[in-house]
Amino acid sequence: MVLTIISLVNIISAVLIIASVLLQSRGSGLSGTFGGESESFYTRRGFDKILFTFTIIIMIVFVGSVLARLILS
Repeated sequence: MVLTIISLVNIISAVLIIASVLLQSRGSGLSGTFGGESESFYTRRGFDKILFTFTIIIMIVFVGSVLARLILS
């Protein structure tokens, strides 16, 4: 029963991580090399900040569920 709940939390958190990472705005990456954005410092505001914080929290839940699954099985 407990392993089923942990597995369910693991699957849901994995889907939420994928969705939140895809929703975040693109970083500069290599675009600065080819004449893209030239900002080197970016402050997150509004929804972007909430989404970033949500992603970190869901990552912690995901790692915790994976570790719990490893310990209990």
